[in-house]
Amino acid sequence: MTDLKRNLETKINDLLTFFPVVIILGVRQCGKTTLAKILRPNWRYFDLERSRDYDFLTRDFEFFIKEHSHSIIIDEAQRYPKLFQELRSVVDRDRKHKNRFLLTGSSSLDLIKNVSESLAGRVGLVELGTFKANERYAIGLPELYKIFDKELNQTTIDYLKNLESAISHDQLMQIFLKGGYPEPVLEKDERFYAAWMENYFQTYIQRDIRTLFPRLDLVKYQRFVTMLSALSGTIINRSQAGRSLDISEKAIRDYLQIAEGSYIWRNTPSYEKSVSKSVVKMPKGNIRDSGLTNYIQGITRRDQLLNYPNVGAAFEAYISEEIIKGIQATETVNWNYYYFRTRNGAEIDLILEGPFGTLPIEIKLGSVVKQRQIQTLKNFVYNNNLPLGIVINNSDDVQLVAERIVQLPATFI
Repeated sequence: MTDLKRNLETKINDLLTFFPVVIILGVRQCGKTTLAKILRPNWRYFDLERSRDYDFLTRDFEFFIKEHSHSIIIDEAQRYPKLFQELRSVVDRDRKHKNRFLLTGSSSLDLIKNVSESLAGRVGLVELGTFKANERYAIGLPELYKIFDKELNQTTIDYLKNLESAISHDQLMQIFLKGGYPEPVLEKDERFYAAWMENYFQTYIQRDIRTLFPRLDLVKYQRFVTMLSALSGTIINRSQAGRSLDISEKAIRDYLQIAEGSYIWRNTPSYEKSVSKSVVKMPKGNIRDSGLTNYIQGITRRDQLLNYPNVGAAFEAYISEEIIKGIQATETVNWNYYYFRTRNGAEIDLILEGPFGTLPIEIKLGSVVKQRQIQTLKNFVYNNNLPLGIVINNSDDVQLVAERIVQLPATFI
C-alpha cells in the first residue's frame, strides 16, 4: 500500500521487546498489514481471510505452532477467536521469550474480550488510525506532543510559544477534506478516490458487518452510519436518533457499539469530575476519518466543505482525532479524553487527562479568538487551578490570548 513511516513504529517495536504478543488494532484499510510487514519483513505472514492460511492454522494448531513457534504475523486475527486461548498456552511454555507474534485485528467487539480473558499480561495492544497529517506528508510527529512527556506547568506555555507549524494550511485542509485512508489519498486520480471510497463503505456494510452480525438489519445500520456522519462532532441523543430512524433507543445503543467496535466511530465520554451539577452526560462522538464523513455527506470539494452547515463540528472532530492519534504515538500511558458541556450550553470540546495533568482544549474553525468564545475555557482553567488551556484554530501564530490560555494554530498539531 505504502511504505511511508507511521508514528507508531517505535512504540510497536518497543512493545515487541516487552511482550511475546503484540496486536495492532484499527479500522480496515488503515495500513495495519503494511506496517506489520515493514516492522518485521522477514517474519512468516498468514492472512486469516485467506482460506488456505485459515485452514492451515485452525485445522491442527499444535502442528501449526510446531512449524511456526515464533516470528509470525497473523492478519485479521478476529476471524479465529480461539487463537488467543491457543496462544496463551504457547506463550506460557516460555514466558521469557518476547517478540514472537505480531497480530492485526479490525474489530474490537469480541477481540478485546478474548484478549483480556486469555492473554492478560502477555500482550501489548496498540491502535492504528488512518494517516495523521504528518504521516501523509512524510514528516515527523509534531513537537507539540513532547508536552505530554511530563507534568504540564507554566514552562509548558513558554515551550508552546517556540513551536513551528508542522504542515501548511493547505495541507491541513486537504487532509480535512480527503481524510487519511492511505490508498486513496496517495492516489492523485479523483475518480479513483471516489470509486475507492464508495467500494470501501459498501464493503464495510455488506461484508464486514454482515460477517460479524449476520442477523443485523443492514439497511437500517447503513442509514444509521449515514446519520452518524451528519452528527460527527456532536452530542448524540439516542432517543431522538431512534425516532429519526424509527428504531428503538436500545438499537441505537447497540449500533453505536458496533460502529465503535469496528473503529468507524469514536465515542467521547462526558467529563464528570466538574463541580458543576448541570453537566450533560450523554455521549459525544465522531466518525474517525474526516474523509469518510465527507464522502458519506457527498462533500468532494473544499468549497463544499466550508459551506457545509456542520463544518464547525466536523473540524472539531477532525482536530480531536489528530490530537488523539498524536498522543497514542507517544510513550504516555494511562490517559483519557473527554468533552465537557453543561445544560446551559457551556462547552469545552476536548479535555485530556493523564500523568501530565488535565488539559482543556477548545477547537475553532476560524482564525480569530473572541473572548466570549473562550469564557467557558477560562472558567474551567481557573476553577480547576490548571496551568493552561489551549485554543486550536486556523490562526498563523501562537499567542497568549488570555491569562493561561494559549492560541495554537491547527497546523501545529
